Amino acid sequence: MRSPKLAALELKRFGRGKLPAAAIVAVMLLPLLYGALYLWSFWDPYGRLDRIPVALVNDDKGATASGKRIAAGDEITKGLLDSDVFEWHEVGDAEARQGVEDGTYYLSLTMPEDFSRRIASSSGDSPETGALQVRTNDANNYIVGQISRTVFSEVRTAASTNASRSFLDRIFISFSDIHEATEKAAKGADKLKSGVGKAKKGSEDLADGLKDAKDGSGKLAGGITKLHKGSGELENGSRQVADGTQVLADKVNGYADKARPYLKDNGKSIGDTARLVADSSRAVQRNLGLLTERAPGAAVRAHKAADALSEIHRTQCEQALLPDPKACPELKRARDTAADVAKIADDLNVLIGNSSGDLKTLKKHLTDLEKKADDLARRAPKLDEDLEYAVGKINELNTAAHKVAKGANRLHTGLTTAKKGSTDLDSGVGKLKKGAGELDGGLFRLADGSTELVVGLSDGVHKIPDYDKKDRDRRTEVMADPVRLAGKSLHSAPNYGTGFAPYFIPLSLWVGAMVAYMIIQPLNRRALSTGASAWRIALAGLLPVAAIGLLQVAALMSVLHWGLGLKTAHTAGTVGFLALVTCCFAAIIQWLNARFGAAGRILVLAVLMLQLTSAGGTYPVQTSPGFFNAIHPFLPMTYVVEALRRLITGGGLGPVWQACAVLLAFSAGALALTALSARRKQVWTLDRLHPELSL
Repeated sequence: MRSPKLAALELKRFGRGKLPAAAIVAVMLLPLLYGALYLWSFWDPYGRLDRIPVALVNDDKGATASGKRIAAGDEITKGLLDSDVFEWHEVGDAEARQGVEDGTYYLSLTMPEDFSRRIASSSGDSPETGALQVRTNDANNYIVGQISRTVFSEVRTAASTNASRSFLDRIFISFSDIHEATEKAAKGADKLKSGVGKAKKGSEDLADGLKDAKDGSGKLAGGITKLHKGSGELENGSRQVADGTQVLADKVNGYADKARPYLKDNGKSIGDTARLVADSSRAVQRNLGLLTERAPGAAVRAHKAADALSEIHRTQCEQALLPDPKACPELKRARDTAADVAKIADDLNVLIGNSSGDLKTLKKHLTDLEKKADDLARRAPKLDEDLEYAVGKINELNTAAHKVAKGANRLHTGLTTAKKGSTDLDSGVGKLKKGAGELDGGLFRLADGSTELVVGLSDGVHKIPDYDKKDRDRRTEVMADPVRLAGKSLHSAPNYGTGFAPYFIPLSLWVGAMVAYMIIQPLNRRALSTGASAWRIALAGLLPVAAIGLLQVAALMSVLHWGLGLKTAHTAGTVGFLALVTCCFAAIIQWLNARFGAAGRILVLAVLMLQLTSAGGTYPVQTSPGFFNAIHPFLPMTYVVEALRRLITGGGLGPVWQACAVLLAFSAGALALTALSARRKQVWTLDRLHPELSL
C-alpha cells in the first residue's frame, strides 16, 4: 500500500466520532495559542504607556539669575503633564514615596526645592549640578523600571539644555567686549604699518639705485678687462714682432756680406721666416682694431656709472634727513673711484683719439710689413740678387716694429691701471648694494610683520562675534542642544508584536507538530505488521502531520494578518517558507518519537527549549552564555527566525535561501533516520513488548 493511502487511512480514524474530530480541530488551532494569542497580549505595549500611573513631585522653589526669574521645575512639570509618556499624578513627596512602596504608582519623579537654583548657578561663579530624583520599585514591575530609565534620560537632557542657555548667554556677551578691544588694537597696528611702509619705500629706492650702479660698474669692469686682455695680447704680439725683426736685421746687417754667397742655398728658410713675419703682422692689426673699437664705449659706460653713484650719494647722503652713517662713507668712496675710472677711460680714449694718426700709420706700416714679408717670401729664391734691397727694407721693418711695440706697451700700462680702478669701483658698489639689500630686507620683514599684525587683528575683529540679543538667543539655543538624533531604520517593525513574530511563529508550529504526534502514531502499525518498505512507513507517518501543519499555517497566518494586522514584506514567500518549516519540524519530531518512543516526547520538549534559548529570538545570541552561542548554528530554529525576519520586515533574501537549504537537509536527514527506525520496529523485541517507560 502506498504512503499517501496509508496517511489517508490514518486521518480517517479521526472521523469516526465527535471527540476524535474535535481533537484534530484542536490540534490545528493549537498554534494560535502561541503564535496569535501570546503575540496579541503584548502586540504594542509601548503604545499604551500612558496608562501606567506615575507620581510627579514638584518641590522646586525657583530662582533668580541676572535679574530673570527661573522656574525649571514648573517648565518640566508642564511638559510632562502635556506628554503621553505616562499617566502622571502630581502629588506630594510623602504620597509619592508611599505610592511607589505599595504599588499605587510604578515610579515617581521628584524635582527638589533647589532644582532651579542649581541650574541658575551655571551662569554664576560657582556652578552646581541640578539633580532629578527618581524612585522605582522592581517588586512592582522590572520592565517599567527599565522603560523609565530611557524616558527620564530624555527628561534630564531637556533640563540640561535649559540650564546651559543662561551660561552660554554670558559667554556670547563676553564675545562683544573682546570684539571691541581687538578693533582698537587693529587701528593702532594700521598706523604702525603706514610708518613702516614709508621707510620701506626709501630703502627700496636706495636698493634700486645701487642695483643700477652695480650693473654699470660691472659692465665697465668687464669691458676694461676685455680691453686689458686684448692690449696684453697686442703688446706680446708686437714685442715678438719687434724682437723677430731686430734679430733679422742684426743678422742680415752682420752677415750680409757673408750671406750673399749662400743665399741661393738658404732661400727656402729665409722665405719661411718672412711668412712668419707676415702672419704676425696680421695678428697685430686685428688686436689694434679691437682696441680702437672698444675704448670709446668703455669711457661712456664709466661716465654713466660715475654719474649714477654721484646722484645716489647726493640723494641718500647729502640731501637725506637721516643719512645712513654706515653706507654713506662707502658710497662716497665708490663715487670717487668711479670718477677716477671714468677719467682713466677718458685718457685712454684721448690717447687713442690723439694717436689715431699714429695708429693709422702703425696699421699702414703693419700692412706694408705684411706685404713686404710676403714679397720677401716670394723673392727669397732671388735674395742674392735683391740682398741690398732687402737689407734696407728689413731695417725699415725693424724700426716700425719697435714703434708698434712701444705704443702697445703704453696702451697696456694704461689699461692695467683702468682695470684696477674699475674692479675697486665694482667691489665698493657691490658692498653698498649688499648693505642696501640687507636694509631693504629688514624693512621688508618689518613691513610683512606689521601687515600680518594688521591682517591678523582685522581678521580677529571679524572672527570674534559681536552678537545682538536676537542672535545670542538663537545661538544659545543651538549650543545648549547642539546634537539631535536623527534615527533611521532600514527595515523597521511597526510594533512590538511584529518584531517578535519571527520568534513565536516557529514556536507555535513546533508545538503544533509535537501535539499532533501525541494523537497520531509516528509509524503506522498496520504498515509495520505487513512488512512494508521502511521509506513508505516513514512517509505514511509524516504526511498526516504535515497536512495538519499546512492547515495550522493557514489558520495562524490568517489570524495574524486579518486579526492582529501583521504586515509582511513577502506574503507568499512567508506562507511557502512556513509550509517548509512545519514539514521539517514534523519530520524531526516524528523521528524522535519513532526512535525513542515515550522518551522521545521528552526529547521533543528538550530540543524545543534548546532552540528557544539559542535562536536569538529576543536578545542577540551574543549576549547569551557561551553554551548557547556554541549550539546556535546547529539547530533549525536559528535559521527559521533569521529568515522570517527578512520575509516579514524586509531585507536581503540570502538568509531565506540558506534557511531553506538547512531545513531541507534536516527534513531529509530526519526522514532517513525515521526509515531506519521503521526497519528496526519491524522486528519485535522484548523492549517493545514490555517498554520501560510509557506515556
